[in-house]
Amino acid sequence: MVKQMNYKKTLLACYLGFVTQAISANFTPLLFLTFRSTYGITLDKLAMIPLVFYLTQLLVDLAATKFADRIGYRTCVVASQVLSAVGLVLMAILPDLMPVPFWGILLSVVLYAIGSGLIEVLVSPIVEACPFENKDGMMSLLHSFYCWGAMAVILGSTVFFAVFGLENWRILTFIWALIPLYNTLNFISCPIERLVEDGESMGISRLLRTPIFWLMILLMVCSGASEATMAQWASAFTESAIGVSKTVGDLAGPCLFAMFMGISRVLYGKFSERLNLTKGMLLCGILCAACYLLASLSTLPILGLAGCALCGLAVGIMWPGSISISSRSCPRGGTAMFAFLALAGDLGAMVSPAMVGSLAEMADGDLKAGLLVATAFPSVLVLGLLILRKRFRTV
Repeated sequence: MVKQMNYKKTLLACYLGFVTQAISANFTPLLFLTFRSTYGITLDKLAMIPLVFYLTQLLVDLAATKFADRIGYRTCVVASQVLSAVGLVLMAILPDLMPVPFWGILLSVVLYAIGSGLIEVLVSPIVEACPFENKDGMMSLLHSFYCWGAMAVILGSTVFFAVFGLENWRILTFIWALIPLYNTLNFISCPIERLVEDGESMGISRLLRTPIFWLMILLMVCSGASEATMAQWASAFTESAIGVSKTVGDLAGPCLFAMFMGISRVLYGKFSERLNLTKGMLLCGILCAACYLLASLSTLPILGLAGCALCGLAVGIMWPGSISISSRSCPRGGTAMFAFLALAGDLGAMVSPAMVGSLAEMADGDLKAGLLVATAFPSVLVLGLLILRKRFRTV
């Protein structure tokens, strides 16, 4: 009991790590239309922001398979918080200093995306290495803090904009940067264990020869795409496609999406020992596809909003569930396995939102057309889960 109590600070730091990642991933999309009106940035260029964000994370994930264990968890995770804070601060400064504001935004995005990528690779194995019981439930609860962080960003930003105006978005950016700065101190002092001792991990070559690992890569790609597409475009979708105000759009779109995603992860964290994870993910994949169809095909605004919101409930356990199955199937996968899973999730999260933005621009700004095509990702996830149940019956 005493030993476990010592890891509460580690758990708090990891919770705030995912909150930091939520700030990095969700704050800038709230400003898409503001950037469009202030700097004259087109929709297809705005689609480059999540593309660059997730591409940078993907490259960090790939690099982390080599350097994370050598450098050490603590050094890397502290760097993740510092880079996240610096990137947010620069986003409030660089667009007005550079001749082309868009490049200032992208440079800032790259910096906090590096921090976000390190968070994604390291936080899950840090918690997995702690002496907690019910690791599946703990992993789902851990990932729920990304959702609560996203809600805090959306609600806090909406209130700030309503009180102080959109023109003061730079001040709010500085405020959000304080969270990773504070969490830097937590990671410096909290206990951190290694997931796998030196010489005991499977190694990258053996990991890549494991069939179930590649199936989990497919599930992570589809999970990342299903989650990020709605998260990145929900605000702009509810404003432009459904025709509501920015305040209503942010609250009814991405905020409800994040809330339902968090609820899904908390509920699974609470009841995980009684539930079959693979069956639960299968049902959620079907629900996710239905939500995308509802959001993209409905002519009634209330149904479109329902599709956005309930999509969060559907995608909630996909990402942490895929990680949990991988941990059980490859217990000696080590940091490399977590890095490859994060890379796969980021690949899906990078491709799908950019694809939606490009297709919407081709359809004269109709985001519904882009979201309709994105239905393919949860559909492929369902197919992958059916293969998983048939070929790996013990999972």
